[in-house]
Amino acid sequence: MKKRPFLLASALLTGIFVFFLALAVTVASFMGRPTSFAIGDKIGVIEVYGVIADSRQVIEQLHDFRDNDSIKALVLRIDSPGGGVGPSQEIHDEVKSVDSVKPVVVSMGSVAASGGYYIAVPAREIIANPGTIIGSIGVIMEFTNFQELLEKIGLNSVIVKSGKYKDIGSPTREMTAAEQEILQNLIDDVHSQFVSSVADGRKMNEEAVRTIADGRIFSGRMAMKLGLVDGMGNLEVAIRRAAELGGIDGEPNVVYPPGEKPRFIDLFIEETLNRLQFALQKERTVGLQYLWPGFN
Repeated sequence: MKKRPFLLASALLTGIFVFFLALAVTVASFMGRPTSFAIGDKIGVIEVYGVIADSRQVIEQLHDFRDNDSIKALVLRIDSPGGGVGPSQEIHDEVKSVDSVKPVVVSMGSVAASGGYYIAVPAREIIANPGTIIGSIGVIMEFTNFQELLEKIGLNSVIVKSGKYKDIGSPTREMTAAEQEILQNLIDDVHSQFVSSVADGRKMNEEAVRTIADGRIFSGRMAMKLGLVDGMGNLEVAIRRAAELGGIDGEPNVVYPPGEKPRFIDLFIEETLNRLQFALQKERTVGLQYLWPGFN
């Protein structure tokens, strides 16, 4: 008899927990958001949209899904024209690392070019739409020269520097031949890194990659013929393939990082901001980029 109050309290707490768990799952389903409360083996979906300017969030999401034993495989959904070399290389390395633990399948949206393609190549498999814009394997740096404009309005630039190349890329004067050679050597080296990564990730001959790594873009169907992707299909196809590679039978449970599944209005705002950011980047000196300039 003395145990009855304890048992009743335990039953009550259990009932409350089950109620709120069911409520959370129900609300999530009405909102159209897959939930991490799903029972059983799961597929984790991570999204990379817009210009790649920072790697921290994507890497954290990769680590979270890698360390979650209930998630048997990952889908990396990419809709990006690329971005900074550093962030792209960091994401690339983490995708490669995670794929050695559990399968990573890439799903490409409307564009996965330059850095957007770079982060995809170490994945187990790449699925694209027939019309996805893929490729732009190359490196770019852009500089704007305001010298003539400054002269017209009577402004002069005074530069004090520690070495003759310290102001390389200055917008207030013409670039010298020696400076152009320095930058070209830099770009060629980073481009070789890109080519090597594609060859390694896609199991292709490096010279074969180099013949198409001149910045050109391809449709998804063209890219498949070249060996740059593995198959055609949308996100659902990639999820089903990830489930197969992860050993999941039947319809897989799909989860997204907490709070990261965007609504339509969120995507619209983010896309607008990304395009504004890209337009501004084109008008000022920026660092090395794995970026397809056609995204505007």
